[in-house]
Amino acid sequence: MERTAGNEKGQKMKKVTGCPQPFGAAVNGGKINFAVQVSAGKTCDLLLYKKGEDQPETVFPLPEEEGIGEVRFLAVEGIDPSQYEYNYRIDGKVCTDPYVREISGRETFGVRGGAREHQIRGKLMSSYYDWEGDKRLHLPWNEVVAYSLHVRGFTKHSSSKVRHRGTYLGLIEKLPYLKELGINQIQCMPVYEFDECAKAKINYWGYGPALYFAPKSSYAAGASAVTELKDMVKACHREGIEVVLEMPFTEGIQAHTVMECLRFYMMEYHVDGFVVNPYIVSWDMLREDPLLKDIKLLRKDDAFQNIMRRFLKGDENMVNDVIGALKHNSADDGKCNYMTGHTGFTLWDLVSYDCRHNEANGENNMDGPEYNYSWNCGAEGPSRKRAVLNLRKNQVRNAFQLLLTAQGTPCLLAGDEFYNTQKGNNNVYCQDNETGWVDWSRLKTDDSLFRYVKALIRFREEHPCLRQKEELKGLDRTACGMPDVSYHGESAWQVQSEVSSRQLGVLYSGSGVEDGECFVAYNMHWLPHIYALPSPGKNREWYLVSDTEKGILKAPCLLEDQKAVRVKERGISLLVSREKGSDRREHESDTTFSDDHQA
Repeated sequence: MERTAGNEKGQKMKKVTGCPQPFGAAVNGGKINFAVQVSAGKTCDLLLYKKGEDQPETVFPLPEEEGIGEVRFLAVEGIDPSQYEYNYRIDGKVCTDPYVREISGRETFGVRGGAREHQIRGKLMSSYYDWEGDKRLHLPWNEVVAYSLHVRGFTKHSSSKVRHRGTYLGLIEKLPYLKELGINQIQCMPVYEFDECAKAKINYWGYGPALYFAPKSSYAAGASAVTELKDMVKACHREGIEVVLEMPFTEGIQAHTVMECLRFYMMEYHVDGFVVNPYIVSWDMLREDPLLKDIKLLRKDDAFQNIMRRFLKGDENMVNDVIGALKHNSADDGKCNYMTGHTGFTLWDLVSYDCRHNEANGENNMDGPEYNYSWNCGAEGPSRKRAVLNLRKNQVRNAFQLLLTAQGTPCLLAGDEFYNTQKGNNNVYCQDNETGWVDWSRLKTDDSLFRYVKALIRFREEHPCLRQKEELKGLDRTACGMPDVSYHGESAWQVQSEVSSRQLGVLYSGSGVEDGECFVAYNMHWLPHIYALPSPGKNREWYLVSDTEKGILKAPCLLEDQKAVRVKERGISLLVSREKGSDRREHESDTTFSDDHQA
């Protein structure tokens, strides 16, 4: 039975004067301040539960006349926060604090609970955590190689071989893998406390209404999601990896709530940045906030993706758009470059399906993007035809070349680097199963693509001309006799921009960034083409670094013909300039591609 605080003799807990800010429950030793927004005319009570008890032990009324504006508040002394949980009762309905820092009652993902009135409760959390000197990394935009993942789906599959599958700690176990690949930023889908069982279908992704200030308790392996999320961030920072959280929010959310939430994660969790929806939250408001100027603000944009996907599959009239996409600078607008994202096909599915196959979602295959700019390479879905498989692998390698030789900040989708598939489903929002999880067995089956991508990332890191701080202008800004970027076709210094063209050569100058020149020859045509080469500079020669067919070479190979390079159909060749007389190595690939990988 509930009892109202202060009505029974001997009760140690007592109400004292509180503060209207901050919202939520603020623990300060043996005193806890509670503040919540309540509309005028409504009743409000604070409910305090002893852990393990079904009903509130103590109730504190929060009269409207004791509040300020629409904020009700009080403080409670003589309470051990580790032994109590709380809720509010507003106009007779039990409600969880929207500013709660952690909850109990949803420890297992996908279990439909919370039906009992007092089952979901707020924990009383101390802000103390030993960060061991941790600080945000502040990596320059042009040095970032990002990796987009779902914390649960990243390690939930049995093939992940981690001890704590589907959790923050499971992600920590995969940090050596990410570091080996060359990743220095992870972008996490929602990790806040959403109710995945609020509707008939599981909300696997986490978009929609949520308790935004509380980390997802079912993503924790132990008792505290707060501690484990902080552990994850700290572990990432130790490995030189930034942590960016996707915070899409929902339409109608108050601006001050958004700002408080982002500042909270920045300061409380040392988060390095956020991906926000500019249609929900004012981009200008975020950019102008004095505290948020200290972090990375990102927003999703499909422009690079759609342009490069169309170029990849050989659409006509794309050359001018590709030129614009290749020189895009992410620091200017917060838009990373990506070929694939959680909405849409994985990269392997992009080259394996012409149409979405979302029947398992139960929406008559009407959900998910209808236009994916995909091409199945001659067969819909899984195929045993060697020609089809080889072409698909070729296209996947081309996609990574397009992404990692562009100037903007690249972002990979988890699992794309080892042919992860969702079996043609391009909208796995409700697939909390092996369809939506990353299948690590595909890496064990064939690691050649992983090694190829790893080598590409390393090459990008070693050549600053491919990742410059400012957008390139096509001007000779260092008086070296060569523009910072120039565009070519089958004839040097002449862009083939006619409708039928699918060929482009790009020359990046290394002047000013302590680098040599890089030349990338893109041929998305189904026929081979010969590209006339611009001069690599005085006393310099062109060396081949990679082509789509053979992969990354163990050492650059001197071109026999310094005036032209032949690029195979649907191929990309990457060249660097070196001083004459540099070591001449044999043309030996660092990557071999097996033909028996099955989709």
